[in-house]
Amino acid sequence: MKKSSKFLFFGLIMMGMILRVPFTSIPPILTDIAHGLHISVSSLGILTTIPLLMFAIFSPIAPRIAQKFGIAQTFAGVLILLMIGSLLRIVNVPFLFIGTALIGIGIAMLNVLMPSAVMTYFPNKIGKLTAIYTTVMTCATALMSALAVPITQHSSWQMVIIVLTALLAITFVIWLPNIKREKQVQAQPSTDERKQKHHESAWRTPKAWIMLVFSGLQSLLFYTGLTWLPTMATEAGLSQTLAGNLSGIYSLIGIPLALVLPAIVEASSLRQRQLLMGFFDALGIIGIGMLFWQQSSFTYWLIVSLLIGCAAGALFPYLMTTFSLKATTPEHSAELSGMSQSGGYLIASVGPFLFGYGHTLFHSWTFVTACFLGLIIIMTIANLLLEREEKIY
Repeated sequence: MKKSSKFLFFGLIMMGMILRVPFTSIPPILTDIAHGLHISVSSLGILTTIPLLMFAIFSPIAPRIAQKFGIAQTFAGVLILLMIGSLLRIVNVPFLFIGTALIGIGIAMLNVLMPSAVMTYFPNKIGKLTAIYTTVMTCATALMSALAVPITQHSSWQMVIIVLTALLAITFVIWLPNIKREKQVQAQPSTDERKQKHHESAWRTPKAWIMLVFSGLQSLLFYTGLTWLPTMATEAGLSQTLAGNLSGIYSLIGIPLALVLPAIVEASSLRQRQLLMGFFDALGIIGIGMLFWQQSSFTYWLIVSLLIGCAAGALFPYLMTTFSLKATTPEHSAELSGMSQSGGYLIASVGPFLFGYGHTLFHSWTFVTACFLGLIIIMTIANLLLEREEKIY
């Protein structure tokens, strides 16, 4: 496949655009969906959990499917699955959950295979392409989350899903020409190669487990902060409006970091990466440490949100770049990504729940903040260990 193919480049950018919006656009309009389907809002809370569970379950399967069919054909099949799952959600309540599960499966595949696709098609531009698609993903997520409510108010919640499905269809049309010039993820391997790959499974590689721990804890950092920092701020004395503004700042601070960090990481030496990522890890540690002395000042919560938001916003694009940089082949990149994201999302999915449960149990933020801080210190250690060698798998 020609590396200069406009269909390939823009196709990958569109993949980044739809990497989150099919499910992150739904929470702002849960109340409207519940009213439209004549059910309670609480019964729809699982809609945000289903995709994370699908990520954990289906991420390890993605590399095998890509090896059999190739990245281009796999992506096309995933887009069809996403379109079907998206449209099913407007039928009735059971299909709402079934469609959400299908979307979770499809996005799990894309999550895993995007680093491998970048490494396969643009091996000399890993940092640049990763920066572009992660930035587009972040911007699209923020934009569609903001547009979901106005679209619903002027039309219906079903229209939001139709718009999302149309976006998926456009992505499919743009990607379709790439199938004709498919570059297989894996040529037909010899028996020796099969045996070698079997014995070198990522699940049997200690360094890959370090990446899994890092992957899970960086996700836990982001989702726990996103979920509970606004609540902590309001309990400390801030208004809900100010807390909501801080939540937006927390999420959007990652956009400029996603734009520049992957290229910097790719061009840096191991020592430089350790220092750079150690700096961002330290920001998260300082931000969490400040939570032991909560104040009612907006400035205080702004500083906390910026510190933790910068750390979380830097670690995700770094991780997506590392899946490519630390692997020796696109196949290894896909397997490393699948393993790390499978275990990582399991870790991340329990973080916000346990953080909130601990607060309810102990009637204080102190104990859960101490646990949170301890986990981020472990994450920092894992991060530094990752940058001791150029390749880990």
